Amino acid sequence: MTSAAILGCSGLTLSREEQAFFRDVRPWGFILFARNVESPDQVRKLVDELRATVDRDDAPVLIDQEGGRVQRLGPPHWRRYPPGRAYGELPANDPLLRREITRLGARLLAYDLAALGINVDCVPVLDVPVDGAHDVIGDRAYAKTPEGVALLGRAACEGLIAGGVLPVIKHIPGHGRAMADSHLDLPVVETPYDELDAWDFAPFKMLSDMPMAMTAHVVYSAIDPKRPATTSKKAMRNVVREAIGFDGLVMSDDLSMKALGGSFKSRAKDSLAAGCDVVLHCNGDMDEMKAVIGGTRDLSGPAARRAKAALRRLAKVSEPFDLEEARARFDAAFAGTWAP
Repeated sequence: MTSAAILGCSGLTLSREEQAFFRDVRPWGFILFARNVESPDQVRKLVDELRATVDRDDAPVLIDQEGGRVQRLGPPHWRRYPPGRAYGELPANDPLLRREITRLGARLLAYDLAALGINVDCVPVLDVPVDGAHDVIGDRAYAKTPEGVALLGRAACEGLIAGGVLPVIKHIPGHGRAMADSHLDLPVVETPYDELDAWDFAPFKMLSDMPMAMTAHVVYSAIDPKRPATTSKKAMRNVVREAIGFDGLVMSDDLSMKALGGSFKSRAKDSLAAGCDVVLHCNGDMDEMKAVIGGTRDLSGPAARRAKAALRRLAKVSEPFDLEEARARFDAAFAGTWAP
């Protein structure tokens, strides 16, 4: 039995209660945050502890390591990386140079993560920001057009996969025009469907072959005026699966975000009923996790198929890589434009 959930933990090591809970409910995967990070040896040990509770060596261990504002691993043990926008603003007339450096940056991220046993990075952000939108996305976006976002988003995916780490495209079907931060409030987007389809959904269509995606806690009134995409059958079926054509594993964004209402049990139940394959709960609060599991089912059927297919995208052997040469090339590309 595997629960259709990805869960966090509270600290640098697992408590006895966490160990017993994870052994009992057997979540599909886990996610790490800065509170779980102290040193490389400590993170490797924690990753091993987490996988031991579910007896699966390939159990997904996720992290948000985008660069810029969203980077859980940092100095003194890990390098700082630029935000997405910095890649899109590299001073180059040739967009293929920006693509090369974006891929290289993701390959460096994968090197850092794979060395710790982390095999999933919640990157790339495929949201396309619009003027006046909340800056929760802001410089996390690679560009200000769907084509620019998709070009560099694919490059980031390729770099991660080459290094043995799975990417997660987010926040499907698009968070770029939200006027509120879904961590704190429920954004409502009133844009007509045709405009959403041509702009917001476009990068996700162009990367619909990726293994995993994370939802947006956003209401799109043209799709479903009552529910955010995460808990909307209309959004999941008609947009994510049909209009975008995504057949990979869909995970909810964090269920503890304030955009969602109701109990944690109902949040989990509603997300899965809408069409998410697995739910995500991040903060490691035991009472909340127990409630989430109360609304979570076993991973089975099409969701289990997608989960297995995603993990099959993990390379058995990483692409050959000269670390020092890669770092020198990366630093040279950003000289004078961005500094850690």
